[in-house]
Amino acid sequence: MTEYLPVIVIIIQLIFLEGILSIDNAAVLGAMVSVLPDDEPIPWPRWLQGIGHRLDRVLGNQRIAALRVGLLGAYVGRGSMLFITSFLINNPWIRLVGAAYLIRLGIEELGDTTPGKQTEEEKLEALEKPSFWSVVLAVELLDLVFSIDNVIAAVSLSDEIWVVFVGVGLGIITMRFAAGLFSYAILREPVIKPAAYILVLNIGVQLILEQLWHVEISDFLRFGISVAIILGSILYAHSKFLQRFYFVLAWLTKGMGLLNELVDWVLYPFVQTIKWIFRGFKSKSHVREL
Repeated sequence: MTEYLPVIVIIIQLIFLEGILSIDNAAVLGAMVSVLPDDEPIPWPRWLQGIGHRLDRVLGNQRIAALRVGLLGAYVGRGSMLFITSFLINNPWIRLVGAAYLIRLGIEELGDTTPGKQTEEEKLEALEKPSFWSVVLAVELLDLVFSIDNVIAAVSLSDEIWVVFVGVGLGIITMRFAAGLFSYAILREPVIKPAAYILVLNIGVQLILEQLWHVEISDFLRFGISVAIILGSILYAHSKFLQRFYFVLAWLTKGMGLLNELVDWVLYPFVQTIKWIFRGFKSKSHVREL
């Protein structure tokens, strides 16, 4: 038993490390899946309905199913990252791309774009609720970005790949339960949702500071910042004194909205090209069905 003690200690450390690094992950995932109904089954595509309906009992309704499907993707993503860790460490530009994605996501969710004029197509898109599969895809992408830091930190604790797999695997399960709790907590405390996207912005900025200016931020400091953002947001929601400073938040959200519109303008040709290609494939597949 004594010879396995160091391994057990490392695994416990890995679970704890996964928890510290993933508290913000769980908050954001909880916010993302909270837009899905909790009393409707998964809308399986026609070609998957035969197999899909058999999985309904295992996966549950849409909100919890998004987390469970994301759990499978998290294992695949973390496993892939573990095998290419050396590549990740030697290519910091990957972290910069991930940071840009997180900052963009945070600004998009927190920004106030109501004053701007919208086209009819944009108005229809704003009214449409996100589909189950679009939420699942977003969860998987976010997991992929978050997993880079988690896996690199995990490998630094042990050279034994199986030990890292066990620790990271157990940590993922723990944080998936936490994400489920966050999604239900948002229903009780709606302010947690914008707090989650403030965490996204915070993580993106931290990655930029680390990669471009080599600012070292300890895991415990990250954990403290994450907890402070969530608790501070809840305190603001219940404090009439703090709510007097709402004009500051309104000013910030207005600025993020303008920045978001600028980014949309820059990315507009690329986005429209992707939509055009996607519509082409969709129309071809529709013709084949006919």
